[in-house]
Amino acid sequence: MRKSKTLARIRNNQTVRMCGLGHFMPFFVKHAAHFGFDCIWLDLEHRNFTDRDVQTLLAHSHLHDIDIMVRPSTTEKTKLYRYLEDGAAGLMIPHVNSVEKAKQLADSVKFPPIGDRGLDGAGLDADYYLSDTDAFVKHANQETFLVVQIETPEALAQVDQIVSLPGLDGVFVGPADLGLRLKLGDGKMTLEAAYEKVAEACKRRGKFWGCPTATPEILKQRQKQGGQLLNHGGEFGAVMTMLKNSILAFDSP
Repeated sequence: MRKSKTLARIRNNQTVRMCGLGHFMPFFVKHAAHFGFDCIWLDLEHRNFTDRDVQTLLAHSHLHDIDIMVRPSTTEKTKLYRYLEDGAAGLMIPHVNSVEKAKQLADSVKFPPIGDRGLDGAGLDADYYLSDTDAFVKHANQETFLVVQIETPEALAQVDQIVSLPGLDGVFVGPADLGLRLKLGDGKMTLEAAYEKVAEACKRRGKFWGCPTATPEILKQRQKQGGQLLNHGGEFGAVMTMLKNSILAFDSP
């Protein structure tokens, strides 16, 4: 059974080196592992994948020893832990606006005594029935992670209670959604203040937090604030940069 590189970095008080993927590109998994990334954020919320696409990418992640954190398009209980059975190292759930919702998610993806995940043992995560059941259950609870996204003022107001929940490993600030909603509010809370509030809550409760970081400067800033699950880079940025640079060759002297 494979151990999570993400959780190893978190437990060593290090930054998780994470990049994003939103298309079916199996080679990307190998390349990300080769260049030293610990985790790939696989986005199913805003991108379209078949179940077989996801299973293929997860199998590649085990082959090349890199975590994949799936952001699913559903909160259906059995669907969530199917991603774990297929080999996901973790799940990141968007738009979790209440303690009750976060608790429901922890119940869905953690085995007893923490949660109420269904046990099969025939998935990639359990070596297709080759792992001892008791050892597998313990390993799964220790080596898979649940992250919920803080993307609304409602979630932000409850962040301390949310991160206090057993079975919840960390939170991830969604700056686009949260920033949009804060702009529509009373103006008392800025996005930067929201980051500070999340950072303080996680420090108090011993949980990790993260966010996207568009530039190296923002990456360093979030590291200084205690962020560990930090995404920097992905196929969109790489392709855009390549095309932007390549087109210049046609007009160069």
